[in-house]
Amino acid sequence: MQILKSCAKFILMSTHVTELFAKASILSEEERATLAGLLIESLESEVDSGVEEAWRTEIERRVAELDSGTAETVPWEVVKAELLRRTE
Repeated sequence: MQILKSCAKFILMSTHVTELFAKASILSEEERATLAGLLIESLESEVDSGVEEAWRTEIERRVAELDSGTAETVPWEVVKAELLRRTE
């Protein structure tokens, strides 16, 4: 039933939204991800400055660890294998 509702919403979208979607679809994956993020951010009516500051601090800490070489990194191949193992 949910799929039918989603399809109906897509069919009933305004011409403007349909045109925007068509144009966005030809963007690169990275550009579409950036656009999606910007659109999602535009829906957030309240910004909790405490949360924003906490994230900023955490990001700065993690970047500093990476830059200094103290962060323990995991190669993508290992992460991917673990994710695949979990879905089996």
